[in-house]
Amino acid sequence: MSDMIRMKKREQMKKVGILCGCILLLVLSCAACGNQEQFANGKSYSVYYVNNEETKTLAREYFSETEDVQTLLEELLGQLAEVPSKFEYEAPLANGFELIEYTLDNGQLTMNFDENYKAMDTVKEVLTRAAIVRTVTQIPGVDYVSFTVQGEMLADSGGIAVGMMSADLFIDNAGNEINAYEKVNLRLYFADEDGTGLVEENRRNVVYSSNIALEKLVVEKIIEGPVSEGAYPTVDPSTKIVSVTVKDGTCYVNLDEAFLSRQYTTSAEVTIYSLTNSLVELSNVNKVQISINGETNILYREKINLSDVFERNLDLLTVS
Repeated sequence: MSDMIRMKKREQMKKVGILCGCILLLVLSCAACGNQEQFANGKSYSVYYVNNEETKTLAREYFSETEDVQTLLEELLGQLAEVPSKFEYEAPLANGFELIEYTLDNGQLTMNFDENYKAMDTVKEVLTRAAIVRTVTQIPGVDYVSFTVQGEMLADSGGIAVGMMSADLFIDNAGNEINAYEKVNLRLYFADEDGTGLVEENRRNVVYSSNIALEKLVVEKIIEGPVSEGAYPTVDPSTKIVSVTVKDGTCYVNLDEAFLSRQYTTSAEVTIYSLTNSLVELSNVNKVQISINGETNILYREKINLSDVFERNLDLLTVS
């Protein structure tokens, strides 16, 4: 009889143990759901890293409830510097160099690195740059990023300053991320000192993503401005590219309204032919048409009709 009682007690204790285990699992599950819900309430950001093969960038989702720009910037930079425990990818800000300081002013983030930044090979450096720029430009108020090394503007492998960078510099029109790189020599035209003529600037071995059309690259470089002495900007640097396409030898350049601002003392002709002459240097471009948010029925500076198609004009070229 006592054996039967003991067996019943063991069965009851077993049932109680199972019930307690179920309750514990339920509690843990609710807690996990609560944590997931908490993360889901935050805003999602893509933090970009370099794959171990150093051939492309890859993204990891990160949630933040922070709305303050400076705090969010610190968070994302912290993520970019955090080495993964399983080493499944490379953290861009943990590659043997140090971020000395950074400043954010009027939408432009300037990041100053120590001399060790230059130790990376060309492909890894561009991938690192892409990962950083694509991550931080998701922050509202961070439109462009500039890199400096010990206070000096970062230069590419050809010795030309990289200048301001935006996220779309590293993404093609289909939204694909960079995977391969090429080098190209560019002949660009900028304003002379008094803004009435053009000067030629040759840039050699410019490294760029093979996913980016050369025509767009040229327009980006014109907007960024010159890097050589005696050459001056022709386009407001806040100008954004809506699209750049080529059809039957004509390059259609669609810019936003910032192009219409007159930040510099260059003449209307110099600005128009800074873009036109630079693009016509490409083998597939013979003519250029410029539009503003898709509109060409605009009289640029009350002088030049943007509905016209422009051809090369070397009469503006200043003879040195």
